[in-house]
Amino acid sequence: MQTWEQFTADPNARIGVLGIAYDENSSYQRGPAGAPPLIRAAFHSDSANMWSENGTDLGEDGIFVDAGDVAPTEDGDTLAEIASAVTRLLHHNLLPLVLGGDHAITPPIVSAISARFPRLSILHFDAHPDLYDAYDGNRRSHASPFARIMEAGLVERLVQIGVRTMNGHQREQADKFGVEVVEMKDWHDDLTFDFDMPVYVSFDMDCLDPAFAPGVSHWEPGGLTTRQVLSVIQSLRAPIVGADIVEFNPRVEAPITAMTAAKIFKEIAARMLESSLP
Repeated sequence: MQTWEQFTADPNARIGVLGIAYDENSSYQRGPAGAPPLIRAAFHSDSANMWSENGTDLGEDGIFVDAGDVAPTEDGDTLAEIASAVTRLLHHNLLPLVLGGDHAITPPIVSAISARFPRLSILHFDAHPDLYDAYDGNRRSHASPFARIMEAGLVERLVQIGVRTMNGHQREQADKFGVEVVEMKDWHDDLTFDFDMPVYVSFDMDCLDPAFAPGVSHWEPGGLTTRQVLSVIQSLRAPIVGADIVEFNPRVEAPITAMTAAKIFKEIAARMLESSLP
């Protein structure tokens, strides 16, 4: 994987990898800020290989540019810096694949991508709908990103899968914003997800049952299996123009969840490469 500094040697790369070492809007446990280097290490680990299941060798030169990490500074606005970093990737025709961090990073990413792709949808994997108007008084909470995205009109369609924590307020929010929520109680494996516009994939690791990804802050039993989420990603026939993988908390558990996150990374990257940009 090329670093950003090496990018000028091969300007034909397709995907820009950006780490976000940020979890200041987590509501229960801090820790996801430490995830990006562990996901990278798992992707490069000799315990597996870099081939995706569709036969793409992601270890080939000229696929990725690693743009490093955005981290909080004393005087900076981290969320604004995230939007700026994603805009920089898009300016160089790189599709952003972002490693979080908590889910509060998603609105600035989507803001930057929607400026490039005005017709945009989101496919959101999560145990939680993250639609609170504010959580504990914090409108930037990791429990509120999709309320911010929808009220700003950044996307035309938001589809959420894996959800198993809906409460009254979030049901009202989903109705208000026209969110399509597939709760786990209604899940069946032959569901398909079709979009007629570019798609951004937001992948919260706690969409998975904790048996498959124990390294998350909020254990919610009854979630998706790793195989089920891979099948959804692999069957998605729409151009994927960006993605994030968030809420891996290595303070809770690291090795299993890092490898699972790296597997998700590989399969999303492979689908991004298959996608035809509009």
